Amino acid sequence: MYLALLVIFLQCSELYSQKRVFTFNTVDIKVQPSVKVKNGAPLSITCHADISKSTDFQLKHNFTVFKDGKLVFMTVSDKRDARYEIPVARSSDTGDYECTVEAGGKTKSSNSLHVWVTGMTKPILTAEKKEVLEGEVVKLRCELPEEVPPLYFFFRKMKMNSTPKEKSVFESQRNFSVVEFPVEEGDNILQFDCFARRNVKLEFESSEHSKKTLVTVREPFIKPTLNVKPSSNITEGDRIQIECSTVVARMRDIEIILQKNKTILNSVRDEKLLKYSAVATLEDSGEYQCKVEQGRASKTTKLNIVVSELFPKPILAASVIKLDENKELTLSCSINGFQKANFSILRKNSNADIWLKNSKNLTMRVNVNDTGSYICKAEVKGIVKESKPVTINVYAPVSKPTLSVVSGLPEVVLGKSLLLICRSVMGTPPITFTFYKGNKIKETVVNDTYATFLDENIGQNDKGGYRCDAKNNHSSGMKTSNILNITVIVPIKNASLGSVPYGEVEDGSETVFLCSVKEGSWPIRFRIFRKTDREVLLFEKNENAHRVVWRREAMNRQDTGTYYCMASNRANVDVKSHPITISVILAAWQKGVIAAFVLILIAGAVTLTLWWLLCKKKKAKGPSMEMSGSALATNSPNEKLTRQHNDGDYYSGSGYIEGSENHMKSTDESKGPDLESAEVEYTEVEVSTLDPHRAPVQKGTETVYSEIRKANNDSVENRHSRLQGHPDAT
Repeated sequence: MYLALLVIFLQCSELYSQKRVFTFNTVDIKVQPSVKVKNGAPLSITCHADISKSTDFQLKHNFTVFKDGKLVFMTVSDKRDARYEIPVARSSDTGDYECTVEAGGKTKSSNSLHVWVTGMTKPILTAEKKEVLEGEVVKLRCELPEEVPPLYFFFRKMKMNSTPKEKSVFESQRNFSVVEFPVEEGDNILQFDCFARRNVKLEFESSEHSKKTLVTVREPFIKPTLNVKPSSNITEGDRIQIECSTVVARMRDIEIILQKNKTILNSVRDEKLLKYSAVATLEDSGEYQCKVEQGRASKTTKLNIVVSELFPKPILAASVIKLDENKELTLSCSINGFQKANFSILRKNSNADIWLKNSKNLTMRVNVNDTGSYICKAEVKGIVKESKPVTINVYAPVSKPTLSVVSGLPEVVLGKSLLLICRSVMGTPPITFTFYKGNKIKETVVNDTYATFLDENIGQNDKGGYRCDAKNNHSSGMKTSNILNITVIVPIKNASLGSVPYGEVEDGSETVFLCSVKEGSWPIRFRIFRKTDREVLLFEKNENAHRVVWRREAMNRQDTGTYYCMASNRANVDVKSHPITISVILAAWQKGVIAAFVLILIAGAVTLTLWWLLCKKKKAKGPSMEMSGSALATNSPNEKLTRQHNDGDYYSGSGYIEGSENHMKSTDESKGPDLESAEVEYTEVEVSTLDPHRAPVQKGTETVYSEIRKANNDSVENRHSRLQGHPDAT
């Protein structure tokens, strides 16, 4: 039963939800009476929602109105329209409006609509004081209570018969502004007003002007009075007195200043009267100004004073202004139309003028030190006037100039520039120097004591003919230097190095090196170097020639290496040759000595080898020869010779000498001196080569040895019989 009720409820809910379907078609916003209304007029903004429904059912609508993105109105209604009423529109209501409608969980917004409320409210202007003193300030406040920033405020200060003065202030955060206007001299009744502007869609809109505000100005002191005595016909030498006075309401901080052409002559403080006195001169003519100041207040009175000339400035005349030394100069001082004056003539000096004479005229014989400016002074009734200066130039004659090369030596490298200097030791400047090359004027220079001339790109033919002239304003005229001849130095070109012999040199022999250049001015500095692991200077010589020869005696193995030469002259350019390689080899006699030494070594080695072989053979036949020694001791020399030729039965070798030493010693001891001498003779016998067809030597030796052992008593007889039996016994 409950399940059935649940199913019925769900079906009913589904049918109910299907019947309450709706959708927003559009949301519109409208303004009445129009999107542009005047300030103060009523304004109505209507928001309308166009909705489509599946059935006719009630729907709650939430209406929201925004201005420039800020919420200004909100309401809930079951109607499709909502109205936002503004009874009195102000400029602050200008902006972009937008309407948003929310219903049943759905939301839709209208397009933006711009509303412009034209015109601005009238600003309100207030002044902090209605009455002020000169020098103070007027503080003003301009306000638009019903407007919103940003706003531009404009203030105006107006007075009779004057153009208004205006100040502007931009306020970005507030709807009012405050400014100050200074109260100046001459201000008495002032009027002020203000207005405002705002920027709407790149257009400026202005408000009405505020009501005028009246401000009264009082003077803190009256305009000063300026008096001069005597008031007229002031002449040089008269004493003038100037007075400046005022009337003040408050004495504190008041100041009176007297000026002439912006120069302060005198001043007083906290007083009502200023006095100034002086002896009048022509320079005292001009405009005088008396100024009274207190705080910001200032008042000025001007007065023009004319001082008549008592006498004109004196005039100094010179008999001549340019003259030679030791000549006579006359200076005369005079005043046009005036004779009664005290005259003096002076010479100008940076520290103080030098007095020369109290007179109208001065005559003197001058020297160079008298060059300078001269003046004269005239005094009448205490008034002293000075003439314009007259410049006198006294000239000493120039001495004969000297022409030289700035670098010192009268020489120059080919293609380089030559700088000459012409100097005159004596002579009053300015001096005019003229340079000649040959007979052609190259340059003229005006200087004090010297001048320079640059001759560029010197050629090989530019060797002489330079001179210079010097002259000044002296009557003696021009002086000429001696002619200067220049040596043109040709730089070194193409250095080369050769040797004889070239390449390979025998040890101990002589080698000749030749270093030469293609061209270059003499003397030339030649240097020859050898380069192995380091560079070594071997030879150096200065030659007045384009080549130099160097003989190297007794070359050795240490002289092997790379050689090159360098050449230079006064052009100071080192020119290096191409390198050559020298190898020191053995001399012929050294090779012969080495060959002979090698041959001697080989011969010695062969001799030692043969001797060793001989000794070995004698060792092998040693026992037989020992036994035969005693028998031979009694034999005649003929028998010894016979035995020497018959060598078929004996084998003699080195083994006999070495291996049978002990045995032979015993034999020698038994046989005595005769046997010992026989053995010496026997050892000198050469043994012939064995016949290969005969019996082995070892057997023969053993047989003989055994026979000697058996016949020890008659060994002499056996040996004799055996020698006779040798084929060579006869």
